[in-house]
Amino acid sequence: MSDLPRKAVTRTAKLAALPLGFAGRATWGLGKRIGGRSAELVAREVQQRTADQLFKTLGELKGGAMKLGQALSVFESALPEEIAGPYRAALTKLQEAAPPLPAATVHAVLAERIGEDWREYFLEFEDKPSAAASIGQVHRGVWHDGREVAVKVQYPGAGEALLSDLTQLSRFARLLGPLVPGMDIKPLIKEMRDRVSEELDYELEAEAQRVHAEEFADDPDVVIPGVVHQSDQVLVTEWMDGVPLADVIAEGTAEQRDRAGQLLARFLFSGPARTGLLHADPHPGNFRLLPPAEGPEEADEAGGPEPLAWRLGVLDFGTVDRLPGGLPGTIGESLRMTLEGDAAGVYGLLRAEGFVKESIDLEPDEVLDYLLPIIEPAQVEEFAFSRGWLRDQAARIADPRSPAHQLGRQLNLPPSYLLIHRVTLSTIGVLCQLGAVVRLRDELEAWLPGFVAESEEPAFTPESQEPEPKSVPEGGA
Repeated sequence: MSDLPRKAVTRTAKLAALPLGFAGRATWGLGKRIGGRSAELVAREVQQRTADQLFKTLGELKGGAMKLGQALSVFESALPEEIAGPYRAALTKLQEAAPPLPAATVHAVLAERIGEDWREYFLEFEDKPSAAASIGQVHRGVWHDGREVAVKVQYPGAGEALLSDLTQLSRFARLLGPLVPGMDIKPLIKEMRDRVSEELDYELEAEAQRVHAEEFADDPDVVIPGVVHQSDQVLVTEWMDGVPLADVIAEGTAEQRDRAGQLLARFLFSGPARTGLLHADPHPGNFRLLPPAEGPEEADEAGGPEPLAWRLGVLDFGTVDRLPGGLPGTIGESLRMTLEGDAAGVYGLLRAEGFVKESIDLEPDEVLDYLLPIIEPAQVEEFAFSRGWLRDQAARIADPRSPAHQLGRQLNLPPSYLLIHRVTLSTIGVLCQLGAVVRLRDELEAWLPGFVAESEEPAFTPESQEPEPKSVPEGGA
């Protein structure tokens, strides 16, 4: 393979073969059952084969196919456990790896975008990629000033491949639906299509990363690599080691899981308040757990040394939502009203914001009953996220016989909230994969506009953060 597989006919054929493969395996499974094997064993084998084919194809094609697979990977927690097992390993592979481009292709892109003398910019450059993702792969190197760097090189033809994949995937989105119960795949694919141009623009990505790196430069908990160099299709940033979040999910200690979960929630809610931007690609491949920074230990309340804490490293700012005023106050206000049991107030706010269309009439108390289980993590001082909890929520909303399903079908998601909604759901999915115990209410009180009534002071703020969120510079980021 000398390039990203980008011929439309080739990519379309590979993607179109997926539903045929699903059907073929179902027939094969029926034959095995007739032959005497138990239905449960056959079903698991079919699921494993399906997972292998689906995510092998998505990973090989990179582009929009792999991007969709990464987006879906954070929702495996919502799958019933007997189904989730065969998919989990295949999904995790998509978060970090894909078949690499040959070195010659990478060198050609660097020569075209940086210059024929591109090697003079580096003291070292590793031809073997350290990571490969949906539209680009990352190489490790040493910049001419001695800094270790990550060099992200965009796949030739990535834009064409993204659009081709997402168009084809939208045609059989219905077949992918069972992978994520309670979630409509088609709007997710449409939103990805709408953001293709931003995803491919490394200048926009570099600017978003610079804003975050500057804002979080002295933060004790969140680390953002600085931007070293940027040109069309090539982005060079500071290298960041650390434990991939996928490894923490697979084998991390309880301390690591809880710390990663707390900081992930903090970054989700503090980022927009501090930068006017929302990091909109929260799958585990984009996060690292970093050891404590070297420095003097702080004294705890008893006067003894306070152990230094793990930090969260954040990568990939190719997809962001621009929120100059931070997250909309409507989110915090509606959460607060729901917790207060103000059914009429919540309903009025949702109707005013377009979550309930004018042509729809719902019972405010039923809307409140629909929302309360979903916001359970905000009702308590700390909440233990788990796959079981998320499966229960997904089943409640996905079951056509349940009142929650019937009501949910009548609600509307305004376009301005679409990306915020997906990022929030994805982050919750990762928290459930971590099985983290998180003080979510701390983060909401500190960072979410409207969650604390204007007449009240926050009851407490997250440790090692400032008492109040920083204001966003005029004009946003």
